[in-house]
Amino acid sequence: MPFALNAEELQIYQPNRYPFLMIDIVSEVEPGRYAKGHKNLTNNEWYFPVHFPSGANMPGALQLEAMAQMLTVAITTQEGLKGKVTHALEHTVRFRKEVLPGECLKIEAYVDSWRRGICKGHAIGYTNGEVACEAKMLITIPDILNQYLPNK
Repeated sequence: MPFALNAEELQIYQPNRYPFLMIDIVSEVEPGRYAKGHKNLTNNEWYFPVHFPSGANMPGALQLEAMAQMLTVAITTQEGLKGKVTHALEHTVRFRKEVLPGECLKIEAYVDSWRRGICKGHAIGYTNGEVACEAKMLITIPDILNQYLPNK
């Protein structure tokens, strides 16, 4: 059954902290299936003054990180995975428009498959009702994956 996570509850399932916590709220999560939420972007974000000072926008790497963090929440809200550390294996990302100060980056992340500690998933980021970025991702929980790797 879907539920929401406020800013404090989110940190139980997402190991990143400021300044690298790239999501503010999880408005809806169904463990092992999807997570939806957002990042409010204000002029106070640490990266806006230094990333293209004459035309501030959210760096693409941080947009990808926000989508990966939302997918992580979809995984780590499953029973027994609370607080587990995840690692990126592979990402394919497309940037469609700039993400600007004052906007809200709404993120939807979906688990396409979950086996042996590897998640295949995808996410879409929206601003002002338009697709700003999208990604296909492979994320792992090393604690689980390592159980299935051959001994060295």
